[in-house]
Amino acid sequence: MTTIGPIDAEPYSWPYDAVFDPAHTALVNIDWQTDFCGPGGYVDAMGYDLSLTRAGLAPTVEVLAACRAADMLVIHTREGHLPDLSDCPPNKLWRSKQIGAGIGDAGPCGRILVRGEPGWDIVPEVYPIDGEVIIDKPGKGAFYATELDLVLRSRGITHIVLTGITTDVCVHTTMREANDRGYECLLLSDCTGATDVGNYRAALEMVKMQGGVFGAVAPSSALLAALGAHQAVGS
Repeated sequence: MTTIGPIDAEPYSWPYDAVFDPAHTALVNIDWQTDFCGPGGYVDAMGYDLSLTRAGLAPTVEVLAACRAADMLVIHTREGHLPDLSDCPPNKLWRSKQIGAGIGDAGPCGRILVRGEPGWDIVPEVYPIDGEVIIDKPGKGAFYATELDLVLRSRGITHIVLTGITTDVCVHTTMREANDRGYECLLLSDCTGATDVGNYRAALEMVKMQGGVFGAVAPSSALLAALGAHQAVGS
């Protein structure tokens, strides 16, 4: 087992136990779906600027390649509902229709946020490869009504690195859920984005409050440097 020292992060060097071990760390890519960052998808239908949700995509491509090279566990999530919408809460469905992007409604990328539709799938830039775990979730958090916790614990994962969209909703919810379950979390600041810049910044600051109430925040360059050092030590 090859381990190295902590990663430069805020508000503390990550992880708290001072050892970065890729064998016990998972990269969790949250909802890089067309519905959230592609033309004709859910976010686009709501009228938001796609450049904001796509801002973290290019850095995530680089991080994903490095994590694959280090043989880290890679997990992808997709938010979406069954075709009959039986797993979509009525209030969630109502809200989506109020903003002109009703879940289940037809759009340029198929039915909005419905499993199996083109818009629901992950964008090509970070698409899963064979052997990578895909977690399909009906809610914002990746632990709710999914097998994610079981997958992580069965693989001996204790630490999680997060990328994805949106920072203030699905990423934040998942990070909070993970923290409550005892996972040590790192959010990569440039590998995420939100539909509002203010919400993006606030979400990052919330993580750093109270000495790192949900974990820590770092740029992808810090993780890439650590993975590079890990490979150098292991070679």
